[in-house]
Amino acid sequence: MKGEGFATALAVALCAAVGSAQEATQRVDIVRVIGCLRHTVPDVWILSAATDPVTVSRGSEPVQPPPSTTGTNEFKLIGTEEFALPSRKDHLVSVKGLLIKATPMSRLNITSMTTLADSCVAAKK
Repeated sequence: MKGEGFATALAVALCAAVGSAQEATQRVDIVRVIGCLRHTVPDVWILSAATDPVTVSRGSEPVQPPPSTTGTNEFKLIGTEEFALPSRKDHLVSVKGLLIKATPMSRLNITSMTTLADSCVAAKK
């Protein structure tokens, strides 16, 4: 009987360790990206000319980089319903969200958005 109790405890411990390892490999980073908000087709929003994603903590304050910040990445934005995106179309924005790496285009599930400049073109000085 004692051997069965030990085997059960060992099995539980192994399952917990495997579960923790799986959670670590399936972790989705919270990142901040700066780019130009574009509307391509109905209900599809893209962040173009975007910077590389920078991992941030949940409580960090929004970064206010110089408006000339641009990059070469593109991200499809999801979870956009609450962010009044039509009023920010073609604006330079800072987006904080969950990065979902995918091919051909990674996605950002938005948690917050800040407008940095009224125009993507005007932002380049």
